[in-house]
Amino acid sequence: MSAAEISLPLGELHASLADPLLDAMTLLNEVTERYPDALSFAPGRPHDGFFEPEAVHAYLDTYLAHLAERSLSRGAVRTALFQYGPTKGIIADLVARTLANDEGLDVAPEALVLTVGAQEGMLLVLRALCATPEDVLLVSSPCYVGVTGAARLLDLATVPVPEGPGGGPDRRAVHEAARAVRASGRRPRALYVVPDFANPSGTSMPVPARAELLAAAAEEGLLVIEDNPYGFFAREPGERPTLKALDRRRQVVYLGSFAKTCFPGARLGYVVADQQVTGPGGRTGLLADELAKLKSMTTVNTPALSQAVIGGMLLRHDCRLRPATAPARAHYAANLAVLLRELERHFPTAERVRLGLSWNEPEGGFFAVLDVPFTADEAAMERCARDHGVLWTPMAPFYPAGGGERRLRLSISALSERQIEAGVARLADFIRESAG
Repeated sequence: MSAAEISLPLGELHASLADPLLDAMTLLNEVTERYPDALSFAPGRPHDGFFEPEAVHAYLDTYLAHLAERSLSRGAVRTALFQYGPTKGIIADLVARTLANDEGLDVAPEALVLTVGAQEGMLLVLRALCATPEDVLLVSSPCYVGVTGAARLLDLATVPVPEGPGGGPDRRAVHEAARAVRASGRRPRALYVVPDFANPSGTSMPVPARAELLAAAAEEGLLVIEDNPYGFFAREPGERPTLKALDRRRQVVYLGSFAKTCFPGARLGYVVADQQVTGPGGRTGLLADELAKLKSMTTVNTPALSQAVIGGMLLRHDCRLRPATAPARAHYAANLAVLLRELERHFPTAERVRLGLSWNEPEGGFFAVLDVPFTADEAAMERCARDHGVLWTPMAPFYPAGGGERRLRLSISALSERQIEAGVARLADFIRESAG
């Protein structure tokens, strides 16, 4: 007689695994698989048309030539690409040059940590900064589920800060949230923010509001965690300095990624962590060095081959990604314009007012948000996919403290203009049907 197989009660596993937040993406993927022919406004991934398999070889060859120019022996190149590597990465110098060219950031290579996507960087930063159960992370509301999910994995409390009228956390609300946290006996440790074309709202902070936010954070003793995956994709050119570019106090920890500007399959991100850390005996170092300690116990090092391919792409474009991504920017800008035009065409002003329907008009990025006259939950999403052949993302999971039940997110990044036209027509039928 064989012994009974072990069954693990979910209640005896980490509490985050029972959190509906962690099921949100799984459910979306399941619905997508059940209705493969549905036009999908759900994924926030870049457009497939900007990737070519042959480019991987070309970029790798460029990076190998770069190593040869530095007089590395064949053995040294073999070790660099195929062995375990430095925890902080092997292309920090190229990333630093790119940040200087594209963002005007003066970043020392030693202040950079190359990570397995920005998501790993987020986990490392939260783990390093939040030292006790009393530490609290302030987040914009609505907020990218990747950061609230990461906080949940780390048993880190989050407190939502409503977005201001123009986008980004409202300065007054930052003060109120920080003081409320302090009054409860806890410490408001950091504020997470996506200043440009945020996921999910698509909003972007006005330039004056950026300096005001930094001032508010400084007054409250908050570090700012800036995440910037969409900053290159404005519909119109104009000055949009990152918070890090405005940072004069080294209060901003900057998360970057090559997922949208290069390709997500490389799974390559980075953290700029130039804050000074003082240890025993007055020894000083950088926060980046402390993040590297944590990384050495998780992924050990970021895959060298991914770094080499992205490094080759940076070299091919003289470490200037803004001009290199101009075709992608034009594509996403055109797609967003088509989405807004088609919404306007299908829902003239009088009908919008009658239905109680509205949407925002983002200045760039991948996302727009609709306020609809019905509950836009997972059941409605599946009904829309089944009966009307179009998918979207419910907004409720993006609200850490509840809300967004009558809002849905549309992503334009992965579709063609014709698909967007057809998708909006199908969505319009669903909205009218659901509104009664």
